Amino acid sequence: MNEGGVELRFKGRTVIVFVLLTMITTMAVTLTWADQRMIRGLDRQTAVSAAAGEGKGFSEEELNKMNTVLDLIETKYFQDMDRSDLVDGAVRGMMSSLDDPYSVYMEKETAKHFSESIEGSFTGIGAEVTQENGKVVIVSPIKGSPAERAGLRAKDVVLSVNGDKLDGLTLNESVGKIRGPKGTKAKLQISRVGFSEPIEIILVRDDIDVETVYAKLRGDGIGVIEIRQFSWNTADRFKEELARIEKESQGLKGLVIDVRNNPGGVLPVVVDVAQNFIPDGETIVQVEDREGKRDASKSKGGAVKNYPLAVLINKGSASASEILAGALQERAGAELLGETTFGKGTVQVSYNKTLGDGSLVKMTIAKWLTPDGKWIHEKGIAPTIEVKPPALYSVARIAVAQTLRKDSLGDAVRSAQVMLQGLGYDPQRVDGYFSEGTEQAVKKFQSASGLPTNGTIDTKTAEALEQAVIKWLKDESHDIQLNKAVEAIGRK
Repeated sequence: MNEGGVELRFKGRTVIVFVLLTMITTMAVTLTWADQRMIRGLDRQTAVSAAAGEGKGFSEEELNKMNTVLDLIETKYFQDMDRSDLVDGAVRGMMSSLDDPYSVYMEKETAKHFSESIEGSFTGIGAEVTQENGKVVIVSPIKGSPAERAGLRAKDVVLSVNGDKLDGLTLNESVGKIRGPKGTKAKLQISRVGFSEPIEIILVRDDIDVETVYAKLRGDGIGVIEIRQFSWNTADRFKEELARIEKESQGLKGLVIDVRNNPGGVLPVVVDVAQNFIPDGETIVQVEDREGKRDASKSKGGAVKNYPLAVLINKGSASASEILAGALQERAGAELLGETTFGKGTVQVSYNKTLGDGSLVKMTIAKWLTPDGKWIHEKGIAPTIEVKPPALYSVARIAVAQTLRKDSLGDAVRSAQVMLQGLGYDPQRVDGYFSEGTEQAVKKFQSASGLPTNGTIDTKTAEALEQAVIKWLKDESHDIQLNKAVEAIGRK
């Protein structure tokens, strides 16, 4: 079984490259121990053979039906078909009939890319995707990735890539459109809630930096640890950074754990992180199989900390991030701040050897529940204190096909207005109509930026606006969610 998060060293930095085959969490919240419980004492091929011997394979009638259809296609269809394509199609049909976006079949070549992606040998845009009702949906952009810089949001629907529509394609086929070499462009048409028309986002594919843990000690004695995803080294890095800031503080006053836009990762790793704060023997997460039997992962450690905890969450916090948030809320008294999480409460196992030809089946085998037994699938975890982020955190890039000027209409104008307003240049409206107020706001921005003050938005003004937004976002004083978390800790 392949599990997500194996790393590649690249120019002195830890990087991983995403082929976006599915959400990281669908391959990474893969419970090794749960899989072993089901097939203990057997290798994968033996397990499959044993299942067939127990009468779980095709019956003679079913097998005859399959063979009859195959024979009809091979002898009657108007053109020759590759037999392997027919077999792949039959297996793919069985998996699609499950109506589960996280259970998929990958042919040999796709499975090869899937395995290589886990080993870190591809570049991508840095966003995790899933498929819902036939639509390719963004789960979360990775922090610092092309996807985040371009303004992709959780729940965005990808309609087309470089003009190729994704409607009717499988998730793997759609991913093939998105994936590409480092430095190449991906022009995405996006459907977004609140926008009447699709918006266009242009990204440049790159290696995705996944140094997963970033920590600092604030001047007020409160620590902040950001976890960008749960890879194999994350728990060790977390412990190192936690020990460092505890030592430096000489009495930590509180800790904020930030899992915003964290798409998940490897389950044993999130358990290892959680048990730093959860008493020995307490449940961290439960896994329930198809028969309703539950197995619990229990803490093996953690002395109870004498400082308060807060966890930052948002719509891009998925799977393993939700496991951590739920466990710390229910067993460590942590405050949750931000927005309701993504809502992925299922567990997948990747069977990469059982089919014998290099192809792969990744299948949902269970659901996970919080320590108190809550299933958050498709609902997410609500924060105890809701804090919406400023609009600048999710504004789409400005696509300037032609210079925007007074009386222009469209989403590019709307994005510019949101940027201007967030930066303190009031356009008087943010509805996509380039009004006189918008023109005056543009002139003020251009004047402050050393640009010609003509009141129009050409490529240079658009780039200057986006750079100003990036600078604004890097200023921690603008992070109202983090500031609210610090306030909440202070009250405790």
